[in-house]
Amino acid sequence: MKKKDIEFLDVLSLRGPNIWTYRPVLEAWIDIGELEDFPSNTLPGFNERLSAWLPSLVEHRCSIGERGGFLQRLRDGTWMGHILEHVTLELQNLAGMQAGFGKAREAGPRGVYKVAIRARNETVSRAALNTARALLMAAIEDRPFDVAAAVAELRDMVDSHCLGPSTASIVDAATDRGIPSMRLNDGNLVQLGYGVNQRRIWTAETDQTSAIAEGISRDKDLTKQLLGYCGVPIPEGRLVDSPEDAWDAAEDIGLPVVVKPYDGNHGRGVCANLNSREEVMAAYPVARAEGSGVIVERFIFGAEHRLLVVGGKLAAAARGEEAAVVGDGRSTIVELINSQLNTDPRRGEEEEFPLTPILLEREPAARLELSRQGYDGQSIPPAGQRVLVQRNGNMTCDITSLVHPDVAAAAVLAARVVGLDIAGVDVVAEDISRPLAEQRGAIVEVNAGPGLLMHLKPEFGEPRPVGRAIVDSLFPAGNDGRIPVVAVGGTNGKTVVAQLVASLLRLSDKRVALSCSDGLYFDQRRIGRGDGCGWEAARKCLINRSIEAAVIESDSRHILGEGLAYDRCQVAVLTGIGAGDHLGDYYIEQPEQLFTVWRTLVDVVLPGGAAVLNAADPQLVEMAELCDGEVIYFARARNAVIDGHLAAGGRAVLLEDGQIVLAQGREQRQTLGVAADVPLSYDGRVGFQLDNLLAALAAAWALGLSEDLMRTGVDTFDVGQAGVPGRFTVFRRGEATVVVDDAHNADAMRALIEALDAFPAARRHAVCALGAPRRSEDWQAQAAVLAAGFDQLTLTTDASLTVQVAADAQETFTAALHGERLNGCQRQDDPRLAISQALAALTGSADLLWIQTGEGPEGGLLALELARQWAGQA
Repeated sequence: MKKKDIEFLDVLSLRGPNIWTYRPVLEAWIDIGELEDFPSNTLPGFNERLSAWLPSLVEHRCSIGERGGFLQRLRDGTWMGHILEHVTLELQNLAGMQAGFGKAREAGPRGVYKVAIRARNETVSRAALNTARALLMAAIEDRPFDVAAAVAELRDMVDSHCLGPSTASIVDAATDRGIPSMRLNDGNLVQLGYGVNQRRIWTAETDQTSAIAEGISRDKDLTKQLLGYCGVPIPEGRLVDSPEDAWDAAEDIGLPVVVKPYDGNHGRGVCANLNSREEVMAAYPVARAEGSGVIVERFIFGAEHRLLVVGGKLAAAARGEEAAVVGDGRSTIVELINSQLNTDPRRGEEEEFPLTPILLEREPAARLELSRQGYDGQSIPPAGQRVLVQRNGNMTCDITSLVHPDVAAAAVLAARVVGLDIAGVDVVAEDISRPLAEQRGAIVEVNAGPGLLMHLKPEFGEPRPVGRAIVDSLFPAGNDGRIPVVAVGGTNGKTVVAQLVASLLRLSDKRVALSCSDGLYFDQRRIGRGDGCGWEAARKCLINRSIEAAVIESDSRHILGEGLAYDRCQVAVLTGIGAGDHLGDYYIEQPEQLFTVWRTLVDVVLPGGAAVLNAADPQLVEMAELCDGEVIYFARARNAVIDGHLAAGGRAVLLEDGQIVLAQGREQRQTLGVAADVPLSYDGRVGFQLDNLLAALAAAWALGLSEDLMRTGVDTFDVGQAGVPGRFTVFRRGEATVVVDDAHNADAMRALIEALDAFPAARRHAVCALGAPRRSEDWQAQAAVLAAGFDQLTLTTDASLTVQVAADAQETFTAALHGERLNGCQRQDDPRLAISQALAALTGSADLLWIQTGEGPEGGLLALELARQWAGQA
């Protein structure tokens, strides 16, 4: 690393709600090295170069809160992490991908920062981030930098990677209505809504746009026949198979005529107002090149109009304008087109532009139009001479308010006859405010997948909310496309809670998706093993069109590294934070910092939803005020938090006199049964499983499940063999007991030992696989707990650890094993052998063995397999 440099340590893509914001961001970890000693006001010429290269930075208000605020921060002196944030945002804005959110925070080590940047598209944002670094280094080192070229490259990436304007207008309208969206490919295929309630769009087509209707619309002759059968006014015409046949048809129909492709679109290859044999025969190959056949039709006098029909209603209408140039006596027609037409800022090759540039070499219909007037591209028309270039070149004027009701009804009928839910109906009429029959007007085409940009950005008239019209047709009022999503998080117990909630939802006759650390389940079918707490697994739950409810377990590391896969949830359950786990990852060093991580779930609770919080955890109690919905507390022991909550009319799930109680307000109580009778609690001896049960019941209550269903669920939940394997699964043989459990942090181990105290044993032995890498102080805390709770300890190797990390962990762990109870510790690197030897030692004893499951993808399978064999259940 150079002395003055900006080094990227890592760049994370947080693709959903995260610790920074509700929207996707890039989180860059950067090391600015010696630049920590050189804020912006100490670098000669830096501020001046940056301001000259990016003058639009003046619009950044920054923390000062007014225009020019960021430039003031530069003059006062600010650091490169902060500057990188603003420059990346501005480069995205200049490239046409608007981004306003950004933050830069010190990560801990000197000179290391986390920089968060709003990222509408990951590929573009990563490129903007790298470009921003290159620009800043050039400004620091006083080297030239081509800002225009860099922005042009980013703009090309925006055009290639971002949603097109038509699709974006629909997605934006869905967002405005609170309907979630998920992009399903690198193009314009987008899912709106979740699970069984989702709909899909592909530009201006939906999952209701049938292949049959689309095929009919491409067949212009068949379309005309069907429209004619239903009384829709159409121009006379027929298919032709040669230039001579085209002229024969024109003679039969009567001049003037239109020659156009049989199955073309977007007006390509259409030659209109043809009045001679030569014109008709010359137009045939132009039309034939754009389709599989050619049609000759009666020419309808009047202007071309595009009527957009959505869901059986007229959504917008635009009138077409001819494209023409005026001669100056000096310039060729090609030069006039470039200077008078192609300079229009609405013209461009990218999809965001409503008009495309006119290039004669790729416009045979325009060349034919010129030849009819005696010109070609190199002709120089006299000064003041108007030359028509395209008859159907511009849909520039919104005329929605002028459309006669009869004309609108004819367009709606045309769309219905073809079978399209979204259709672009082309109407030729002299006056769109009069019925077509009065002026011999006609409907000339019905198109699937119509362009929306002409309605979104007309040159004249009012832009129309066509995206909203499409969304409203897919989702009637009151339908937000959502399914119940239950988010479950916390340091310990979350997998059991997730499994319990999913089990209760299945009893309510819903098809349920569950993603948790045990894997991915659709209903009760496991479709993926291993860690299912990540973004991809959760996304699969929401994409599945058969799913009616989703339960999604979140892990702190996945929230920090990926963000959430959903935008909002109906219920968020947090089991507790306590002393935390996996500290040291992502620069999270203290349990208090986990507050910011876990609040992410509470932040996204819908206004009509609920946060289920552990009343015994002060940090979770503090989160209650962050919830947009209701708060439901749970706890084994009633405390001041619950008393105050109930006094205010709130809800809580708790134990009272050994009973599981749903409490609301001061008086309302519903009893679900005796806690000691719940199989999951092993006669009430496993306190942390009662916590998990109360949390799950609170979630079920928030979802509106009945008390009877909850009672059934509590009594029938599988206690560990299939429901939650390796979460306090008990095996017995004779007087000996084996418990398989995944406790992997000091808090979980304390709760485990508290439960084991209720299982009498002569001696207690533990086989510990240690687990994923942790800080030395965390290994030491675990060692202290185990030394006080067990007589014998065997350390083995977890498959998730490298050999060196495992050796270091065991050394640190062993050195901290000090306790009056512990009288022996041994090491056995082979986990199968370690477990087998410990099980063999139980024979004929009244001892208890705890087998700690590993943290790899199949961490609990080996322990469960060997324990079952020992207990005679294999």
